[in-house]
Amino acid sequence: MKPKMILKIAVDLCMTLGLLFLMGYQFWGEAAHEWVGAGMFLLFILHHILNGNWYKGLFHGRYTPARIVWLVIDLLVFLSMIGLMVSGIMLSNHAFAWLHIRGGKGFARLLHMAASHWGFVLMALHLGMHWGMFMGIARKALARKNPSRLCRMLLLLLGDAVAIHGLIAFIRRDLLTYMFLRTRFVFLDFSEPIPLFYLDYVAMMGTFIFLAYHVFRFLQKVRRGSRTQRP
Repeated sequence: MKPKMILKIAVDLCMTLGLLFLMGYQFWGEAAHEWVGAGMFLLFILHHILNGNWYKGLFHGRYTPARIVWLVIDLLVFLSMIGLMVSGIMLSNHAFAWLHIRGGKGFARLLHMAASHWGFVLMALHLGMHWGMFMGIARKALARKNPSRLCRMLLLLLGDAVAIHGLIAFIRRDLLTYMFLRTRFVFLDFSEPIPLFYLDYVAMMGTFIFLAYHVFRFLQKVRRGSRTQRP
């Protein structure tokens, strides 16, 4: 594997772990949340630098349904990250306190709440669109191009179980309320066991990865099918 690809994977892994850490604000405190958030934004910039060829290809090639969905999700991820950084700087009491920003706190809190929850969902969808690539890398690392039938069945069952658990957690934790600003405050349970909190959030991430992966595969199959049916 090329060093650049290794670096890309390392950056994506750090961003995923950082995202999960940031969702557990109540466990780690304000200062840690701010500094990890600032680091997350730097990783986001590095991610875009490493994937600069993506920008070069924006005006080339045909825009299929799969490519349009990919572009829309990437654009929304970008907007959510900008919203998070702007609101985070406005609310900062540690990492960016030297800027002495005083006004707009109410707006910044609402923007931060919406952008953080939309960002969580959108980044999981973004991961899901790349999931086929990650699976290919995993197969090469394990030196097994064709897993046994039993292994495939177990992995499918595990994926289904994670997706169902994540969907239930998404509904139970009422993330839509925060995403659509139906409340002005986030409910934080400081007494909740940390492992159970992250079990739910990893599962929710898995739900959107599962959804994006299968929708993207379906769109690709539709495209291939339309090609074969052309006279």
